[in-house]
This record gives sequence, C-alpha cells and structure tokens, in this order.
Amino acid sequence: MSLYDYDLIVVGAGHAGIEACLVGARLGLKTLMVTTNTDRIGYMSCNPSIGGLAKGHMVREIDVLGGEMGLAADATCIQFKRLNSRKGPAVRGSRVQSDKHKYSAFMKKALQNEKHLAVLQGEVKKVLLNGKTCEGVVLQDGSEIRSKAVVLTTGTFLNGVMHVGMTQTPGGRIGDQASHGLSDQLLEAGFEVKRLKTGTPARLHKDSIDWSKTIPQFGDDRFYPFSFKSPHAYQLDQIACYLSRTTEKTHEIIRNNLHLSPMYCGIIEGVGPRYCPSIEDKVVRFADRDSHQTFLEPEGLDSDLIYLQGISTSLPLEVQDQFLRTIPGLENVQVVRYGYAVEYDYFEPTQIWHRLETRPIQRLFLAGQINGTSGYEEAAAQGFVAGINAAHAILNRPEFVLNRDQAYIGVLIDDLVTKGTREPYRMFTSRAEHRLVLREDNTIDRLADLSIKIGLHGAEAVDLLNDLRQRRQDLHEKLQNTKIYPNAETQEKLLSLKTSPLLKSVSYEELLRRAEVDSQSLASLGFDIDLDPNVCEPVEIQVKYAGYIKKQNELIEQTRRLEGLILPDHISYSDIKGLSTEETEKLSRIRPRTLGQAQRISGVNPSAIQAIMIYLKSRRLAGEELPLGKQSK
Repeated sequence: MSLYDYDLIVVGAGHAGIEACLVGARLGLKTLMVTTNTDRIGYMSCNPSIGGLAKGHMVREIDVLGGEMGLAADATCIQFKRLNSRKGPAVRGSRVQSDKHKYSAFMKKALQNEKHLAVLQGEVKKVLLNGKTCEGVVLQDGSEIRSKAVVLTTGTFLNGVMHVGMTQTPGGRIGDQASHGLSDQLLEAGFEVKRLKTGTPARLHKDSIDWSKTIPQFGDDRFYPFSFKSPHAYQLDQIACYLSRTTEKTHEIIRNNLHLSPMYCGIIEGVGPRYCPSIEDKVVRFADRDSHQTFLEPEGLDSDLIYLQGISTSLPLEVQDQFLRTIPGLENVQVVRYGYAVEYDYFEPTQIWHRLETRPIQRLFLAGQINGTSGYEEAAAQGFVAGINAAHAILNRPEFVLNRDQAYIGVLIDDLVTKGTREPYRMFTSRAEHRLVLREDNTIDRLADLSIKIGLHGAEAVDLLNDLRQRRQDLHEKLQNTKIYPNAETQEKLLSLKTSPLLKSVSYEELLRRAEVDSQSLASLGFDIDLDPNVCEPVEIQVKYAGYIKKQNELIEQTRRLEGLILPDHISYSDIKGLSTEETEKLSRIRPRTLGQAQRISGVNPSAIQAIMIYLKSRRLAGEELPLGKQSK
C-alpha cells in the first residue's frame, strides 16, 4: 500500500464531512479528508447557530450515537434557548447561538486528535471508477488517491455560482472557489443532477449600529446541553441578541428594485428554501405585511460582525445599502460583507439507498446539501450515517439504517430517499408522524443500545450512558412504589402548590400526573428525587404522557408490520397487475426496501399496496423464495 492509499476518503470539510471522517477514523479506518480550504473546516457559512425545532433533536441523536456536533455546540455556546418550552415535549427544541470561530477551531482540533485521520488541501475533480464501483478520487493536478470507499459532502460548491444583482461569480461561498468536474462526470454516469439556491444576509459592523433602537433578546438562565457528556453549565460568557424590524420604506425600496434581483429576472434557475426565504421573497409573498422582524446576532465574543437573521438577499450592493438603512438601528450602518445568493448542483436523492450509498455506483456515498438538504444539522446527520455505512461496507458489517420511529435522522433520510426533493429540505417536527416518542429528552433511551453496538464511544461514555438509563429506571420504579399519605402537613403543602388535597394515599407517580405538579414539587413534598435534568425530565414526561405514548406505540407496532415486509431487489413492478403507469415508474425508480416505504411514495395509492401484497403472496404460493424479514440491500 502506497503513501496515498486510504480506506476511506471524505470530500469536504463542512458539517457532513466532519462527522463522516470522525466515524471512519474512530472505527479504525485509515481516513483522508480532502478540502479546498483547511482554514474553513466546520465553518458556519450562514447563521452561527446549532439546533432549533427538530434540528436540535438530530443534534442529540448524533451525540448519543457517537458524533461530535453536540459537544462542539455546547462548548461554543454564547446564547441558549429552549424553543416552545411552554408547549408539549414533542415540539420543544434546543438552540444555541455559537461563536462561529471557536466552533470551527473546536472541530479542527477534534480532527487533529484522531490518529487514523489525515487532512489534505486540494480539489477533487473526479472519482475513480472501476466499472460500477468507486475506488478513489482524482485531484486537480491529476494525481490519484485510491480508497475502498468515498463520501462526497460537497455542500454548495458543485458548479457553485454566487449572485449579487446582475453580477455572477464562480464560488460556493465568499472566499472559496467552486468545484467543477464531479457533476459532469456523474451526470455522464447516469445521475440526475439539478440546481438549488440558497442565500445569506449582510454582515454588519457592531459599532455602526444604534443599539438603543433595538430590543435586547436574552437567552435562558438554565442550560440544557446537547451532549450527555457536557457539563450543565455554560462554558463561555453569554450574550444578548437584538430584535429590530423592517419598515414600509424598506419594502418600498425592495419592490422598486425587484427587476435587479437575479431571482426575479430569471438569472437564478435553482429553487430556493421555502422556509428560509430571502427578504425579496418575503416582500412579494407576504405583500399584506408592512414589517418583518430581524434578529441581530453577534458572530462571536471577539468578533465585530453582526449577522442579520431573516434578511438574506441577492439585490445589488447599492440597493442593500439603501434598504438596510431604513431598519431601526441601522440608519448609519457599515456593511462589512454584503448578502448574496448561491446556486449549486445537487443530486436527486431518490438515487441513493437509505445507507446513503448511491444506487448507480457502489462504495460511493453522498451526504449533506449534495442530497438537496439545507442546514448544518441535516448535513451532520447525513455525514454521520454515510460515514458509518462506508466504514461498515469496508469492514463487512451490516448496513446502518435508522427507522422513522427510532430517530429524526431516520425520518430525514427516509423522506429524501422515498420522496426526493425539489427544494432545499429542512427538518420540522411536523415531518415525524411519531414525534411524541421522538423527543429530545428520551434520545438516550431510544438510541443508547444501538450506539454501544456501533462502538464509537469510549468506556467512560458508555458507563455514563448506562448510568443515566439505570438512574431513570430507578427513579420511575421509586415513583411507582412509594406512596404519599393525606396527613395535615402533606395537605398544606399540596395547597401551596395550588393542587387539590388527597382523598386517599396515592403513589408519587399518580401525583406527578397532575398538571400542577412537577419534579421540583415532589422534592418540596419530601420525596428523595434525582433532580439531574437528564434523569428527572424524561421520567416526568414519560409519566405525564403515558397514555398518549402508549397509543403512539400501538400505532408504531402496526406500522412495523408493513416495514417488516421486505421487498426483494429483483421484483418487476411491470409484472404486477393493477399498478398505474405512474406507480410502476416510481416504484421501479425508487426501489423501496419495504412495503411501508412503498406506501410513503408520493403517487402510490393504497390499491397499489394491495396489488403488491397479492403479487408477493401468489409468488410464494408458486414456491418462489422471497426474503421477507431480511434486510434488503
């Protein structure tokens, strides 16, 4: 084996690339990261934040499984908020504002500390193909680096073009060149390649802002870290963000200059993110509104730059100057970097398996925005899964696939593979039909056993996982088996908690089901309770929502019956009577792994599912062996 041969090559150093590299290296594979700019490892190209609704769930899932994003977010947090904290536990979400420079430095150090990992600055022009198998990459200088598997995490760089007004510049983001060659090669290999668009707002100098005209927005006093390994205290000083709003004058300037927007004059062909629209989109789509809010977010403790959330734009520089100065507090603002849009190639994700290996080419895996997603968290989740499966393919281990009832990561990947996407895909709690059992608080319960089996955590972390689970179990049993009696002292305390007195002795579990009673209440009643939020919170939620959770688990069991019906690879959908032309085409193209996945394909009707079941039953009656109950490759 020569100096330039590796087990695994990961192309890209963003959030997907980092997780893929770390997985490979931690499983003992000789791993190489190739990136065009080693100074931009883990760089936050847009909003300097991690988490949010559903996104925070995925960060916790990555952490429990053995990834790095949660630790990095906790260590670099400069503001924390628990979103929807007053709503039900299924829709709560943790979000941190990170110091973007410290975040990047944290990730760079994590890569440097992996003994099986090397980082190379260079541009990958092609992948090395041996028939239908990927065996390495070709760099810009023509040199070949061979490997047993390749993960592409190219972000917005594939044929990337930046737009500001009528000006177009090749690049995936300011300061970084676009990547050319890979898209063309894979297009020739039969891949379906399309275009998407994203954007970013201006960065402002903090000293040019009149902060007295903005409203401070502080984070939460209590910190709930993403990682079960992080301390429950802030590691950095905490800062405020600031709220301002656009005005009717802002909107007037934007409307008068829409003909100079590359989105509205037809220059940009790619579809932009529906749930993170540009300010031009907002003004047009919500014409009845005279104002839109914007948050002014510091990019770091030692940075002079302010990120203007919600005001992404690709209007000309002079127009940006005009409309920005109509926002309260920004009348004399100094723009350090103007907003711009990026248009880039992505691969229709129905061309990949759930293990994120491409269907046309073996040992080639795709993760992140190359699959049509948006967001750091979606990218990291895919990078983690692609890294595991690439490693498992090399090590001859089974594929790693998370189901929709196991993790938001499973929902994300199943949506991509089954439905595809025509716009940048963003995760929401509403995308998960089983969201009551996919909460942030029970991530350890859902994934710890699987995580230990994967083997990415060290002994200390495994002990901590097992200890937390045992303490939760002990607390729940203690609540069930310990009673509280209606004596005078107890009744007086219950009244002080604004809950009704007891009519008879009850278990503390029964008492905890009351809406007015929480874990802290039980402590005030003299119950010896473990108040570690990693212990008491999930147990409290399990107790309070037990009836709803039971019903959802019953629905999950029904769904699993269809997921257990594995569809054989060689099935010919054109032979099945009762399928429409559209259903035959979609089933043949997507090749669903299970009958449950087939049911989720847009355009495949319930009658088609019945036709497939009848077809499979007839083939079994004819004596053909079909691999029901096995994992389809």
